Amino acid sequence: MNDAYTGIAAAAPAIAMIAAFACAIGGGWMIASRRDARKGWLLIVMATVLVGNVAIWNL
Repeated sequence: MNDAYTGIAAAAPAIAMIAAFACAIGGGWMIASRRDARKGWLLIVMATVLVGNVAIWNL
């Protein structure tokens, strides 16, 4: 396998976890500030899906 793909594949879970934390924090903020609760919950669901994907990638 090409070394460039290995580096990208190694960085993908870390980038996904950063995105999951950002989505969870943003969703919580949207719900707490009563801006748009539906989008806030969708962000939290998306963060959960990202964490699940990272868990599957690591198995």
